[in-house]
Amino acid sequence: MRPNVVVLDYGSGNLRSAERAIARAGAEVTVTADRAAALAADGLVVPGVGAFAACMAGLRGVQGEQIIGRRLAGGRPVLGICVGMQILFAEGVEHGITTEGCAEWPGTVDRLDAPVLPHMGWNTVTAPAGSVLFAGLDPATRFYFVHSYAARQWELEPRPPFTPPLVTWAEHGDRFVAAVENGPLCATQFHPEKSADAGAHLLRNWLATL
Repeated sequence: MRPNVVVLDYGSGNLRSAERAIARAGAEVTVTADRAAALAADGLVVPGVGAFAACMAGLRGVQGEQIIGRRLAGGRPVLGICVGMQILFAEGVEHGITTEGCAEWPGTVDRLDAPVLPHMGWNTVTAPAGSVLFAGLDPATRFYFVHSYAARQWELEPRPPFTPPLVTWAEHGDRFVAAVENGPLCATQFHPEKSADAGAHLLRNWLATL
């Protein structure tokens, strides 16, 4: 049976390309801002492109931060993509202005210190042992990135008996967080829907957890 996935429509993100990629990976996909549908789905995908502040404004406009929080409180899977990952952190800083995020994770998203921005194109990642998202993928696999901002530190140190999140890293000038697996909450800084076979494999891995 194909899992039901909602791609949250809050006015930001490559909604149709995400919808197509997740459908090809094996899900029944609906693109909607409907609260009931988003809460009831087997999986929720939160895409995002552009500025952190604009994405947070759009997300709040559809009560998206409440939807994410409600799902996670019930152990219901959520996958953030690109800025949809960034807004899961406590705050984002752009042009000297700080915007509050969803605060599912502590930490700040800010501008990469790199000779060329945006970081646009294919790059490798360093996934931790035990990763589910990257299971079956060669360490040399490349994923497609488009961003100038990222979380450059990981600040969450859970206490026993909680399992530490699995953090995947990449480098472009700075080292930055490329993906996180934290119980029902997963996210990628890169775009799996634009990452060809590698992205399709990762999405299938995520769908298998639903």
